[in-house]
Amino acid sequence: MTVLRSMLLFGAAALFEIGGAWLVWQGIREHKGWVWIGAGVVALGLYGFFATLQPDASFGRILAAYGGVFVAGSLLWGMAVDGFRPDRWDVLGALLCLVGVAVIMYAPRPQ
Repeated sequence: MTVLRSMLLFGAAALFEIGGAWLVWQGIREHKGWVWIGAGVVALGLYGFFATLQPDASFGRILAAYGGVFVAGSLLWGMAVDGFRPDRWDVLGALLCLVGVAVIMYAPRPQ
């Protein structure tokens, strides 16, 4: 159950961080304005909140592992929202990152 909770928290964090960054991008690069930028800033703050809820207490470990989730999530976001089509190297890189997440977060450690 702890692994499932951790994975769900990583998913929520990715949604808020990637979504927040996308909203800021839209506000600035696509000239959609301050409301989009403000919504992005709020979403980025929520990302930070969700990251703190991870069961592991090590900030460095959580953020290192989250980096892999961010890589894969960014590609998925691009596919879903911007019509991006990853090539096989994008997919391979994302899978390697997710393997890294699993090793960093879920490998057995002495208590």
